Amino acid sequence: MAETINVAVGANFSAAMKALVAEFEKTSGHNVVLSFASTGKFYAQILNGAPYHVFFSADQATAEKLERQQKALAGSRFTYAIGALALWSSKPGINDDPLKVLKSGEFNKLALANPKLAPYGAAAVEVLEHFKLKSATEAKWVLGENIAQTFQFVATANADLGFVALAQIIERGTIKEGSYWLVPSDFHAPILQDAQILAAGQNSPASHQLMAFIRSGDAQLIIQQYGYKTLGDH
Repeated sequence: MAETINVAVGANFSAAMKALVAEFEKTSGHNVVLSFASTGKFYAQILNGAPYHVFFSADQATAEKLERQQKALAGSRFTYAIGALALWSSKPGINDDPLKVLKSGEFNKLALANPKLAPYGAAAVEVLEHFKLKSATEAKWVLGENIAQTFQFVATANADLGFVALAQIIERGTIKEGSYWLVPSDFHAPILQDAQILAAGQNSPASHQLMAFIRSGDAQLIIQQYGYKTLGDH
């Protein structure tokens, strides 16, 4: 029986998820309706009874909380991707070293996702603290509600620089435009991204099949092509 399921996905994972779902729908016959937003926003919606079957969080802590609050199926949670953070400029003029520009202070705005809502934003603040640049740059911050909006600030040159997900700026290992500095993963807590079946999906065969597919070798390869590590290659 073909089923339609609603899947909530942290904004950083949108391109990868669209590719994964195209493959899953082709092989399973099920239909997946995707919603993208910040993890914090989805958390509030799920607590308020939003009818999502499956949740792909941009972090581990939010997924753990939902499990504790019995909003998710116990035992269904696993790490589907390990995120990477990049400091990116879409402007060719900023050239090869966005980190140098960040340290010099010679930029108009610095975009980051709201650290209260988005795990990539929280990681960006950790990086600024590591370089002791938080208070020096704070007046120039523009906060995106999620990582997709943060990307837009830089793509439209409203911000010279921004902390984005590596997955947003590379495709099959090549940068799409501009220049970036890949933030070493030891400058921030690991961005472990967990997925889980929510209460609405516990009796849904399609939800369980989607999760099995995401764990498959084929799906893991797709995830890696979009700039993520997986537990198998970490």
